[in-house]
Amino acid sequence: MKYRTLGPDLTVSALGLGCMPMAGVGKDMYGVATESESIATIHRAIDLGVTLFDTAEVYGPHLNEELVGRAIKGRRDGLVIATKFGFKIGGGGVTATDSSPANVRAACEGSLKRLGIETIDLFYQHRVDPAVPIEETVGAMADLVAEGKVRYLGLSEAGVDTLRRAAAVHPIAALQSEYSLWERDVEAEILPVARELGIGFVPYSPLGRGFLTGQITRREDLPEGDYRLNDPRYSADNFAQNLKLVDVVRAIADGHGASPAQVAIAWLLAQGTDIVPIPGSKRRLTLEDSMKAADVTLTAGDLAALDAAAPRGVTAGPRYGEKALAMTRL
Repeated sequence: MKYRTLGPDLTVSALGLGCMPMAGVGKDMYGVATESESIATIHRAIDLGVTLFDTAEVYGPHLNEELVGRAIKGRRDGLVIATKFGFKIGGGGVTATDSSPANVRAACEGSLKRLGIETIDLFYQHRVDPAVPIEETVGAMADLVAEGKVRYLGLSEAGVDTLRRAAAVHPIAALQSEYSLWERDVEAEILPVARELGIGFVPYSPLGRGFLTGQITRREDLPEGDYRLNDPRYSADNFAQNLKLVDVVRAIADGHGASPAQVAIAWLLAQGTDIVPIPGSKRRLTLEDSMKAADVTLTAGDLAALDAAAPRGVTAGPRYGEKALAMTRL
């Protein structure tokens, strides 16, 4: 495994593991997940040299953090455990955003307990809360750093003004936002500002929620109840158009003896050494495939072909439904 640096000095594996698809995140969200295989996947990732593991209190809610906690017990040393806060959770689900200082602290305490650790390595605000000035939220997060309960701070899906205001309060090590061959809008302003401020970039959904793996050739391939059946980019109107990109990715993959997933992730890695994708896996097989992307070197011709096939804004359909989209890049 190769390693990279987020922010000024947070060293992590060049690829992290997104734990959201594992057990405890809604029934069959990305197909069925089992606890035993999920834990085996985390253990295999550690064996492969992965150090960055990403979860959130809202995944489950709470169940995903508990699963990660069980998986890392006895293997905590050297790992960078990242989790996220930012919602009111009640009745088994999310009721609203909440990044008030009181909830920042309560969420941290809850995450520490569920994960079974003494310090959260990377603590993200999951979504910007329009009702709470970012200065108040980051100030509360900074207090947790001073107390030793958190090592580094991060934001997720924040806009450029929020990034600037947050960084003026306390150094921000990482911005986690969606970024992939089929979602490149961050390249216009957000990624440049993050770089200006010395903030590392952690792309989630680097495989377009599985689309860029090339394994889903029809909407009918998705099991009943799968979250993606409601994803605008997987809709009947947009699916065929978006599949054209996968054909290009597959052709380049064939030339390297690689999988389409490896090419899609390798493309992200080629966008800068400050980028650390976190492909999600719930099975060892897909984990091992994704991690091999760190060893795939795309040629200038490959990168040009991918840029031509996937220019910014060409993907058919919005990346989220209206309600979820309204919570991003604030």
